Amino acid sequence: MHATLAELYETSGVRFDDVCRVFDDELLSDLPFVNTLCEHVGRYRGKMLRPALVLLAGRACGELTRQHRVIAAVVEMVHMATLVHDDVLDEADVRRGLVALNRLQGNEAAVLFGDFLISHAFHLCSSIDSQYASRLIGSTTNTVCEGELMQIYHRGDLDLTEDEYMQIISRKTASLTSTCCVLGARYAGADPATIGRLEAYGLNLGIAFQIADDLLDLLGDEQEAGKTLGLDLKKRKLTLPLIHLLGRADADQRAAARRLLNLAEPDCLRRVRQLVAQAGSDEYSRGVARRHVEAALAAVSDLPPSAARDSLCALARFTVDRRQ
Repeated sequence: MHATLAELYETSGVRFDDVCRVFDDELLSDLPFVNTLCEHVGRYRGKMLRPALVLLAGRACGELTRQHRVIAAVVEMVHMATLVHDDVLDEADVRRGLVALNRLQGNEAAVLFGDFLISHAFHLCSSIDSQYASRLIGSTTNTVCEGELMQIYHRGDLDLTEDEYMQIISRKTASLTSTCCVLGARYAGADPATIGRLEAYGLNLGIAFQIADDLLDLLGDEQEAGKTLGLDLKKRKLTLPLIHLLGRADADQRAAARRLLNLAEPDCLRRVRQLVAQAGSDEYSRGVARRHVEAALAAVSDLPPSAARDSLCALARFTVDRRQ
C-alpha cells in the first residue's frame, strides 16, 4: 500500500473536521483540568479508522448527514475509552508517541477518564432521533467488554486454540468495526442486503486489523509504531503467531517457546521473535489476515462503483502490512 491513510481518505472526499468539532464540543468541561486531559487524549487521534468506516460506508451507500458525523464522533469516543483502559490493563508507557494517560496522571484518573469518554459517547448518541444507533453501540460495547474479559480469562493459557483466539478478536475489535459500517450504511438509507454486506466487510476488516496489530506488538519497532510494544507477551496473552508456534512448529521449537513463555525471562521477546520467524508463524498469521482482507473485499464487490467503495477496498489492503 503506497498511499497513506490520509491520502486514501482525501481521495474519497472524507474529511474529519466536522467530526472532530462534534467530538471536542461534546467533551468540553467547565473544569480546566478535565479539558487538559481531553486535549492530551485528543492527540491520540491517529488512523481515525472507525470514524472513517462510518463515513465511507455512508458515502458508498448514499449521502452523508449530521447523523453520520455524530455517530463517527461517538465511535471514536468509544474507541478512545478502550485505548485509555487498555493502557491501564497493559501498564503501557506510550500511546501515539505520547506519554500514556495512566503514566501521566495515574491509573485512577485514567480509568475514570475512560468512563468519562464512554458516558459522553452515549450522551452524544442520544441526540440522534432514532434509538437504533444507541442500542447497537450499547450492544457492541457489551461485546467488546466480553472479548476483553475472555482474553483476560485465558491469560497464560498456553493451550489457547486458534478458534478461541478468533472469538476474542471478533468480539473485542471486529464487533466495533462491523458496527461502524452497519451504522454508516443504515443512516444513508441502504437496504438490508447492502447493510449485511457492509457488516461482513467490517467484521473481516476488524479481524485482519487485529491480527496485524498483534503481529506489530510482537515484531514491530516501538519508535515507528509510536506505542509500547511487547505487552501481549509481557501479560502472557497468546496471539495468533504464538498459537501457531506452540501448536504447529517442530517439537524442539514448541518446547523452547513453552519454556520462554512460562519463565517470562528479560530476553524473552527477542528469543520468541527468533522462534516465530524460524517456525514461519509470522507468515502464517499474515496469511490468515490476508484471507480476511479478501473476504472483506468480496463483501463490497457488488456495491456501485464509487470513490468511497474504492477507499474501503484500499483500506482493507492497507491493513495487513502496516507498521503503526
